[in-house]
Amino acid sequence: MSSETNSKTRILGPFNRVEGDIEIRLSTEDGQVTAAQIVVPLYRGFEQLLIGRDPLDALAIAPRICGICSLSQSIAAARALGDWQAVAPPVNGALVTALAGACENALDHLTHFTLFFMPDFARASYRSFAWFTQAHRRFQAGRGVASRRMSQARARFLHVIGILTGKWPHSLALHPGGVTQTVGVGDLARLTALITEFRHFLEETFYGLPLETFCAFETMADLITYQNAAQGERCSDVQLFLQIADSLDLGRQGRLSLPFMSFGQADPVSETGSLFRPGVLHHGGTTSPTLSALDLRHVQEHVHHSWFEGDTYPPYHGQTVPHHEKATGYSWSKAPRYQDSPVEVGAIARQALDGQALILDLLAQEGGSSVRGRVVARLLELARLVLTMERWVAGMRLKDPFYHRIDQTGPQEGAGLGITEAARGALGHWLQVEKGRIANYQIIAPTSWNFSPRDGKGQAGPVEQALLGSACPEKADPPVMIQHIIRSFDPCMVCTAH
Repeated sequence: MSSETNSKTRILGPFNRVEGDIEIRLSTEDGQVTAAQIVVPLYRGFEQLLIGRDPLDALAIAPRICGICSLSQSIAAARALGDWQAVAPPVNGALVTALAGACENALDHLTHFTLFFMPDFARASYRSFAWFTQAHRRFQAGRGVASRRMSQARARFLHVIGILTGKWPHSLALHPGGVTQTVGVGDLARLTALITEFRHFLEETFYGLPLETFCAFETMADLITYQNAAQGERCSDVQLFLQIADSLDLGRQGRLSLPFMSFGQADPVSETGSLFRPGVLHHGGTTSPTLSALDLRHVQEHVHHSWFEGDTYPPYHGQTVPHHEKATGYSWSKAPRYQDSPVEVGAIARQALDGQALILDLLAQEGGSSVRGRVVARLLELARLVLTMERWVAGMRLKDPFYHRIDQTGPQEGAGLGITEAARGALGHWLQVEKGRIANYQIIAPTSWNFSPRDGKGQAGPVEQALLGSACPEKADPPVMIQHIIRSFDPCMVCTAH
């Protein structure tokens, strides 16, 4: 046998059905990926746009970072300003904020699954598989029946955000002191009806069973029993995905054993104050994960392989100075790290940190996070968010205040931190104010965590690591498994807002 290998370099991109631009440079040997570089070719400069402005301008500018998760950006900006001004919203203000954020995240998960992820299985390259006819009928890009059903349900459910914040995207209703849009008796009735209607859509066609039943799954065996319970036309969208994932072995694709990190999600009306707990989970794909408390002093951004001047900074002292001719650079994304390590963020991180038995069992059975695991975590979180929204609406006290009046000028000097969990993972805004103006504003978005370039130590980012060993046949155009892995992280490249 010859010891020679067939080494290639391949560039893939731009990817369709992705918010923003992404390019992937792959090194392959004998049809397998041996090295990867994730290139973010888009530079937007949002951090620089904010320098020198009145701090409250962030409420109007930051949401425009993204048209998909603009409410998450609003939430982070309002919290950073609230931290700087030492103010907090009343319970109703926090509750409306949480409801609107949950609605946006739930819709992000549903939209990603139906419009961004599943259409790849309707490609002609899968024509020989038994499930292809169903996948093509339901998820063919622009024509699938599931896509049409989902779009109609999505449009209706977006009215929830309209009632709560006036409009979507780019709402201006979220402030450090709460929300400027109040909820009346009629609004409460409409919210209840819209959430109930959305639940019925999910239970009838998407999951094919009650949300509570899906949330109660604890093991891979539970998932397999559900997967095999219906065939053909009686198969729900989620069951069809699970059958596809099983036939393509998606539980072994895009595997990672990096730590999970989450900033956590607040629950304004629970005794614990937390919907999804914050922290860092070192799982290593084993049955004995270890949880540690989150300490944001351990967050740093590397730019050794980014097109920026400088090297490594904590966010409060971060710099965003473009240097496109930098010899070591290959991306406009910075490389955020926690305790000098890349970490994976997103729904799978949140659900694992929250101790969800199904996700922990998937991690143990599959030896880490995977394409299947990431998608299942989103599906689980979608169901949990809708159930939580029902509870929050039922617990709203309409006579209580929604907003605390605050000093519109605020202190002339100071700093503020605003964190939240967008659909794709941990989002943070770091603000510094000098002489009443923004002196520095640094943003670390979820896509920056997952799609980061190498850092100053040469450590590859999560997606770069997840691609290693993946099949990339020379004649495949596009190589579909690469697409499945990339989309399992739900990239939103415009959020690498630098």
